[in-house]
Amino acid sequence: MSKRIDVSGLTAYYGSHKAIEDISMTVEPRSVTAFIGPSGCGKSTFLRTLNRMHEVTSGGRVEGKVLLDDEDLYGTGVDPVSVRREIGMVFQRPNPFPTMSIFDNVAAGLRLNGSYKKSALSDVVEKSLKGANLWNEVKDRLNKPGSGLSGGQQQRLCIARAIAVEPKVLLMDEPCSALDPISTLAIEDLIGELKERFTIVIVTHNMQQAARVSDRTAFFNLAAVGQPGKLIEIDDTERIFSNPSVQATEDYISGRFG
Repeated sequence: MSKRIDVSGLTAYYGSHKAIEDISMTVEPRSVTAFIGPSGCGKSTFLRTLNRMHEVTSGGRVEGKVLLDDEDLYGTGVDPVSVRREIGMVFQRPNPFPTMSIFDNVAAGLRLNGSYKKSALSDVVEKSLKGANLWNEVKDRLNKPGSGLSGGQQQRLCIARAIAVEPKVLLMDEPCSALDPISTLAIEDLIGELKERFTIVIVTHNMQQAARVSDRTAFFNLAAVGQPGKLIEIDDTERIFSNPSVQATEDYISGRFG
């Protein structure tokens, strides 16, 4: 069951550098929320705070709260690994495990998380590949390396790997930026299907993509180079693109800057 995210007063640091400041928003379950804004304004940093990937970076720390339903993800005693199990991540460039087969790529997280009989593992792998709209293309070569797939197929393989462990939320950091237009369309169609099961947050530099795939859009910006990124506004996507409430949002969407 997908879950709601509530962020309040979140500030993220790299050492003493403040990357983003005082961000508050709600991400609704079974929806797609897109983050847009110019490069360097903290979109990906903020995305990574939602599943505690930010801490993996040297000097990475946060202040503020991130609630998954009612659970404080930064609360005392909360295991970051369990957070990342509930909140999966798909990265900008497809990153299948190069020495693993297609089957083992999808099964990797399942094997880490517990013991599965081979038959049960096969069922979940098949279900996940079908969920990523990849099954028909790879069902006859599951033992071949995942790295042998095309770029678009590799990205769908990474999505299959992410959803195999049944997360509640799926984070996507520019998942189509390295893909051709046909593969991009396939991923966008897939996002539309996956939101029936998952809460999805996507960072994109492609505003047409944000308009196509998301229910809500958040615009981030920074006052000046070296200043922390801030959330300027968040609203229904249709309203953000047709009648934003902040002039800076309209300027960015209309191409006046960024």
